[in-house]
Amino acid sequence: MEQPLFKPKSRKKESLGSRIFNIVNSTLLILIALTCLLPFLNIIASSFASTEEVVAKKFILFPVTFSLDAYRYILSTPTIFRGLGVSIGVTIVGTVVSMIFTAFMAYGLSRKYLLGRNTINFIVVFSMLFSGGMIPTFLVVKSMGLINSYWSLILPVAINAFNLIIMRNFFQALPDDLEESAKMDGCNDFGIFFKIMLPLALPSIATISLFYAVAYWNTYMHAILYINDSAKWPIQVLLRQIVIVSSGMQAEGTAVDVIPPAQTIKMAVIVIATVPMLIVYPFVQKHFVKGALLGAIKG
Repeated sequence: MEQPLFKPKSRKKESLGSRIFNIVNSTLLILIALTCLLPFLNIIASSFASTEEVVAKKFILFPVTFSLDAYRYILSTPTIFRGLGVSIGVTIVGTVVSMIFTAFMAYGLSRKYLLGRNTINFIVVFSMLFSGGMIPTFLVVKSMGLINSYWSLILPVAINAFNLIIMRNFFQALPDDLEESAKMDGCNDFGIFFKIMLPLALPSIATISLFYAVAYWNTYMHAILYINDSAKWPIQVLLRQIVIVSSGMQAEGTAVDVIPPAQTIKMAVIVIATVPMLIVYPFVQKHFVKGALLGAIKG
């Protein structure tokens, strides 16, 4: 009788201590996941519940009375769609501009032969600890003629020092052999950057792009400071105005035709402000753990 070429590996019997550890570990991870998930589920459920149910119950996971009053109130004004358009435009354009500036500057600062590299790196780190302040920044934006312009929401925050350092360290970690071999083949600096470095940096670019996109989507303070025309307000400012109106206070530039459910409107506002980024995240999440140098160098 012929013996099989490959014998299946016998699975080792799991010890009692290992099984207890796995059970405790799994239980702990599930509890941590629920701690993060349940509050958001409560917010979603409360946004679809009636005002009376939200007042009567402190925690809701499944509303007894399903109601769309909060969303009907938010969507009753056409300005909300204009605000969504502004936020989407600022997020897309701002993310592209920020990534271009950040990638170019990070790659330059990662090269050891760059003149004044240490001084520029020191200035970048220094800007993380000390900023110019609100009033000096406003005066700079005003002197550049950016007041009441969408560019005032993009250019002052085009480069984030923390994101720049992350991308610079990524480029520094790439082997110098890649650049040297490309130069031997006659490739110039721009060719090295676009044809070699950027393809390898795609995981880093995707991650930092998400950071920038979230920051631009949540733009609030800069819009309050630099945008005077309510027609140019992003979604976050308009949602604040809606919350003020729903609380019985007067807000400028917001007109609605229905009586707002004051208790559920805040929950619906959080959902509208959060869901777009949650939709984008799954498409970028895979790059968070992807190996940057996988298959880049062999031998």
